Amino acid sequence: MIHNENSNTHSHRDDTGAKMGMWLFLFTEVLLFGGMFLVYAVYRFQNQAQFHLAGMELNTTVGTINTIILLTSSLTVALAITAIQKNNKFLSMLFLSITLVFAIMFMVNKYFEWSTKISHGIYPGSEELLKKQNGEILFFGLYYVMTGLHGLHVIVGVVLLSIMMLLIYKDKINIDSYVKLENSGLYWHLVDLIWIFLFPLFYLIQ
Repeated sequence: MIHNENSNTHSHRDDTGAKMGMWLFLFTEVLLFGGMFLVYAVYRFQNQAQFHLAGMELNTTVGTINTIILLTSSLTVALAITAIQKNNKFLSMLFLSITLVFAIMFMVNKYFEWSTKISHGIYPGSEELLKKQNGEILFFGLYYVMTGLHGLHVIVGVVLLSIMMLLIYKDKINIDSYVKLENSGLYWHLVDLIWIFLFPLFYLIQ
C-alpha cells in the first residue's frame, strides 16, 4: 500500500514538472514573438503611410480563412483532450486527425499566398521590392520573417500532434496518462494565439 502511494506521488510530481516545463517553454515563445511585435510597432509608427500602402497588397480573404481554420483547429484539439479524458480513444484520434487536416489547409493557403507574392517579385532582396519605399520594404521583411516563423511553428505542431496520435494508438496516452497530449494542446493553442495577433497587424490594420 505504501509503495503504491509513493508511486502515485512520483507520477503526480512528474506530471506537474512536465506542465511547468511546457509553460516555461511557452513563455520563451511569447517573449520571442513579443519582441517581434514590438519591432513591428516601432517601424509602423515611423512609417505609417508606407505600412498602409504595403498592407493593401495582402489578401484579407486568405488571412480571414486561415484565421477561421486555426481557431477551429484549437477547438478540435481541446475536444481530442476531452475525449481521451473520457476514455474515448477513437474520438480523440479523430479530432486530432481533423486538427492535422486544418493545419495542412493553413499551410497550403500560406504556400499559395507566398507563391503569389514571390511571382510578383515581392520577396526579401528582390529588385521589385527594392524599388519600393523603405517603409514598404520593412513591412514585407517583417511579413516574411514573422509569418514564416509562425509557419515553422505550425509544422512543429503537426509533427507533435502526429506523435500524440501514435502514442494514443499505442495506448501510451490514455485516461490515466494524458499530460503529453495536454502539453501538445497548449503548444497548439499558442500557435493559434500568435496568428490571432499576426492577422490584424498585417491584414486588417490599414
